[in-house]
Amino acid sequence: MNRQNISSGAIWEDAIGYSRAVRVGNVVEVAGTTAMDGDQVIGIGDAYEQTRFILQKIEKVLHEAGATLQQVVRTRIYVTDISQWEEVGRAHGEFFSTIKPAATMVQVSALIRPEQLVEIEATAILQTNS
Repeated sequence: MNRQNISSGAIWEDAIGYSRAVRVGNVVEVAGTTAMDGDQVIGIGDAYEQTRFILQKIEKVLHEAGATLQQVVRTRIYVTDISQWEEVGRAHGEFFSTIKPAATMVQVSALIRPEQLVEIEATAILQTNS
């Protein structure tokens, strides 16, 4: 099976050894994505805005892999403050209300930068021709 590594060009990809997304066959795995735009955190102090920005980034990388949000079957959401679950969930629902992937949301003690409130991973499965 062919493997397609998709890069965002972030310096951390080479330093740490990861890809923004990887497509193998009809499966696309999107790495943990935060509200970083270059060196800047988008939506500081606002979990809703961070979640929207993250999901827009995920949608973009899915397109690069030949997938769409419609093909997402799983999301994993990591938050630094579970009391903000409704704001995070509201943003998630704006993207996935009709798709309804399996989803998990858990609180973690911290993300890489203290301004980051949310990190999201996604899995998409593309339809095969069989």
